[in-house]
Amino acid sequence: MAREVRNATARAKEGDRDAVRFLYVKYSDNVYGYVRSIVRDDKDAEDITQQVFLKLMTAIGRYQDRGVPFSGWLLRVARNVALDHLRRHKATFAVEEIESHERSDEHADDRARALRDAFQELPEEQRTVVLMRHVVGLTPPEIAERMGRSESSIHGLHHRGRRALQQELMRMDSAPAISLAG
Repeated sequence: MAREVRNATARAKEGDRDAVRFLYVKYSDNVYGYVRSIVRDDKDAEDITQQVFLKLMTAIGRYQDRGVPFSGWLLRVARNVALDHLRRHKATFAVEEIESHERSDEHADDRARALRDAFQELPEEQRTVVLMRHVVGLTPPEIAERMGRSESSIHGLHHRGRRALQQELMRMDSAPAISLAG
């Protein structure tokens, strides 16, 4: 079976659509299951699986068998596409939720408004890092990869962002009852 996959990947690199189709038939269920475990939504997992195999047609040229099985490389591509999807959709959803969520509790409205305002005061990179870390749930190495920054710079942005957010909330008399440590 490994030989069939090696042959299919070599042919797919040359643009053979039948080879790509073979790889799709062989791995689409695994990719779907893996992506589904990340995004936790059937429809999104189906869409992302299709995106992975569309991306495969251009990205397969970068695959090199260096002791890493093709399936591992493909799942890494799937993971990146799924995390990009989460980053785009969850971060947007969280900010929209903070901005538009109607509550009957007056104090909750005040806290939500203060949090939204405090977030707006953060520099863009700090805001992005804090959202990716605490809303999307990405690790510092994953954030560094997506932002094209070093891991240590992500740690610094994260630390400064949390501190600035907490200070701004304290200035507004809306400091959280729990720490924003992460």
